[in-house]
Amino acid sequence: MTRTSDLGPLLNASGEALEYTYFAAPNQRAATVVIGHGLTANMHREWATTLATELAAAGYGSLRFSFSGNGDSEGDFLDSCPTKELADLRAVLDTLEEAGIAPLVYVGHSMGGAVGVMLMGAGEERVKALVSLAGMVHTQGFVERRLSDCGIGELMWDKPECPMGQTFLDDMSAVESVLPLAPDVRVPWLLVHGSQDDVVPPSESVEAQAAAGVSAELVVLEGADHSFTGGREREMARAVVSWLRGLA
Repeated sequence: MTRTSDLGPLLNASGEALEYTYFAAPNQRAATVVIGHGLTANMHREWATTLATELAAAGYGSLRFSFSGNGDSEGDFLDSCPTKELADLRAVLDTLEEAGIAPLVYVGHSMGGAVGVMLMGAGEERVKALVSLAGMVHTQGFVERRLSDCGIGELMWDKPECPMGQTFLDDMSAVESVLPLAPDVRVPWLLVHGSQDDVVPPSESVEAQAAAGVSAELVVLEGADHSFTGGREREMARAVVSWLRGLA
């Protein structure tokens, strides 16, 4: 991956700088893939770096970034929620559009996957294909299932940089589920899920694919967990690359 480029400061609507790494596509016709992470994560997760490497090897560009309040991006984690992350993602797309970079694909993991459905459900036209990796569908159900014992100010999964905030809880409840938006995803959509995911059930991707209809394809990686660890990152990444090649 030698085509690292600098697009200059990448600011969200609040003026917060988002950390990112951008690899330019080798030619103007190749897609650039925007990579968004999940809850309490950042752009440096192994699955994200592996995906960027595989995309570069296949001739695609990529931009992976940390949502505001996560990783080395500016902002407060207490403000992190799907709606703010949607605004962050739109700021990333604005920056790429201003630089004349197209076509664009979005890949979102876990809560970042829910953000992708929110984006496309709102009629975003700059993104020509969508990929959900272990994508969260039922946001309120996730809180009830995985965070019911975490109070305001307490740490999510004992991570010192990730305290529970009221903004997050309120927004997850307000969004409730992105399943009603699935039929509004009008672009090719790939859903990849590990069969042993105990964070977001594989059944959520099954529901999303069924609701989306013919525009969506589901790949279940047998034995893989939520973040495709244990060497399954490359398998996930190659499934994404193979699917992208099939769209050409």
